[in-house]
Amino acid sequence: MPRTATIERNTKETKITVSLNLDGTGRSDNHTGIGFFDHMLDGFARHGLFDLIVRADGDLHVDTHHTVEDTGIVLGKAIREAVGDKKGIVRFGTKILPMDDALVLCALDLSGRPYLACDLNLDREKVGELETEMVREFFYAVSYAAEMNLHLKQISGYNNHHIIEAAFKAFAKALDEATRTDPRIAGVLSTKGTLA
Repeated sequence: MPRTATIERNTKETKITVSLNLDGTGRSDNHTGIGFFDHMLDGFARHGLFDLIVRADGDLHVDTHHTVEDTGIVLGKAIREAVGDKKGIVRFGTKILPMDDALVLCALDLSGRPYLACDLNLDREKVGELETEMVREFFYAVSYAAEMNLHLKQISGYNNHHIIEAAFKAFAKALDEATRTDPRIAGVLSTKGTLA
């Protein structure tokens, strides 16, 4: 079965469509109106080997908040739908990823129980046109919509661009690991018999 999903979300603030293929080759075509955010989504797709299409039309005349947060919500829902019943998946993923001066750890669990711990030391207001405080909001939205436990921890680094990029790429690699299947796993990987 193909592990794909296409999710739409339309509000008075944003109109967003996300198409995701967990078993892709890293192709992406993302247009949110926020250049640096598109760059991060491209890196997420490429390094996770996901095929990703994002179309976002948001109220950028206000700021980037609604566009970034709602894109996170829609991407999280797409991840949850594409993963399906979670039978046979590894469930956990971890990556420590270097990006020049930055070193970021991502660990996640597709547990069905949402949680975010985000420890990134961003000290600039913006990178490009993206407000740096929106990085946490994006990952919060993804983690809760996907119902995943997500931890991001900066180990070192001072360049905000590198820190953020390392976080997105580490997340991609950890998610790729967690969504892989293992023929030894019968049903879901849980002593409770369910991931919810």
